[in-house]
Amino acid sequence: PRYDDKVVAVFLHHTDSPNDYACADAPRIIRLLYAGHTSVRNWDDIGYNFLVDRCGTIYEGRAGGVDRAVTGAHTQGFNHRTAGIAAIGTFTAGTPVPSAMTNAIAALVAWKLGLAGVDPRSSVTLVSSNTLSRYAAGTTALLPALAGHTDGFPTNCPGAALTVRLPAIREAAARLQGRS
Repeated sequence: PRYDDKVVAVFLHHTDSPNDYACADAPRIIRLLYAGHTSVRNWDDIGYNFLVDRCGTIYEGRAGGVDRAVTGAHTQGFNHRTAGIAAIGTFTAGTPVPSAMTNAIAALVAWKLGLAGVDPRSSVTLVSSNTLSRYAAGTTALLPALAGHTDGFPTNCPGAALTVRLPAIREAAARLQGRS
């Protein structure tokens, strides 16, 4: 694993996979995602730092220690000083987002950003490392501390249904951190 000094932002993703899975099948789904990242894309590990299933179970993704600032491979241009959380499923407009999932994401965001004292409702300055992102390499961008994948990369991820939930997830994470 490669490490940064700290995590100051989290990017939320969806895995673009079926939503009707049994929660007991989540480990199998994660193994398939891992195989896609390592075999098809030829990465050294799964790109996401964490994955969350529809029942609210949080899984470690990329190896290196959940409490450490492991550099992921989840948001082109913005993998440094960030963590990637993938919601297992596809969350296009009108798709129900399980509250167990959003509650777990909020708790994870509160904890991960809390390690660096970052308010999940704040904005942070990140520097793009790759011109394939929304910003040319070297460009400083002001992004939400809890951002959707689309904030850093031209994509529909994490899907419209999760994107509209981001403000509520930020507020819940801030409350869990003890912020008013």
